[in-house]
Amino acid sequence: MAVKSCLQRQYVSGKVKVMLFLRLTSSGMKTDRKEAWAYIGLFLMTLIIGFSFIFVKIALRHASATDLLAHRFTAATAGLFLYYVLYRRKRPAIERKNIPGLLLLSFFYPLMLFAFQTLGLKYTSASEAGILSAITPVITVILALFILKEKNSFLQNVCVLLSVAGVTYIMYRNGLNTVSSESMKGNLLILLSVLSIAFYYVLGRKANRLHNSMDITFFMSFTACIVFNLAAVAIHLKSGTLSHYFEAFRNPGFLWPVLYLGILSTFLTSFLGNNALSVIPAAQVSIFNNFSPVISVFAGVLFLNETLHSWHFVGGVLVLAGIIGVNVFRK
Repeated sequence: MAVKSCLQRQYVSGKVKVMLFLRLTSSGMKTDRKEAWAYIGLFLMTLIIGFSFIFVKIALRHASATDLLAHRFTAATAGLFLYYVLYRRKRPAIERKNIPGLLLLSFFYPLMLFAFQTLGLKYTSASEAGILSAITPVITVILALFILKEKNSFLQNVCVLLSVAGVTYIMYRNGLNTVSSESMKGNLLILLSVLSIAFYYVLGRKANRLHNSMDITFFMSFTACIVFNLAAVAIHLKSGTLSHYFEAFRNPGFLWPVLYLGILSTFLTSFLGNNALSVIPAAQVSIFNNFSPVISVFAGVLFLNETLHSWHFVGGVLVLAGIIGVNVFRK
């Protein structure tokens, strides 16, 4: 009997261990799948943002910066409403107590980021803007260290600097124009946009642990839609040009850029960014930001007939090596 009882205990213990092992394995596989999809989403987000600079330049030919921001987020919010009505079929699960935190997140992204970025590109060159935006991962690493206590390894920090060096090298070889007062004003605005996206990466990491990524995207886009439309209407009322509010849509060259910027470059990229922040540290998400200027260079070659030089390939390899390194050398 004692032997039988001992065997039964060993059998039960072994069964428990097997079940525990299977659960842990299943949990690990789910986490790996989530991370894999998050990285695929980040790559897609980077491609979309890289091409968005072309569409911003085209759209600004037909509308002011404020009108463009208003129409862009109107398109994004309309797309999100359709998503919730046709696919999700339920309201965003945002509790009243969480609204202040999400408003703070929306203040940095998309409000401050897109406002500073769109206005900055009116006064400074794309080369200077690219150099300044390349420091985003560095600022994010510093903020993540103090706010989220996320520590990078020495090799990860080296890879961050490698990626920054790649973008800086491309923009430096492209050549910078002489600095003027307007250029300095644009550079300051771009720097503020860089600071805004860095704060978003850090604060978004916290928010995406508490909320669904799509619900956060809806809240941010809807908030920006209200703010930018009110700002645009106020400016038109002040100048007596309210009748010109939708005038840009008469030009076919304005509609497609707005749809691209609203649906893909705002709605989709916000969701992909929020989804990535729910499973990947902020510093690793921010490093993908450095690949967008490289894509912009290649997009310029394809669509604006710009010349591609050897240093574009060298810089692109450095950026790509930095992105891979930051994620390979994780602790």
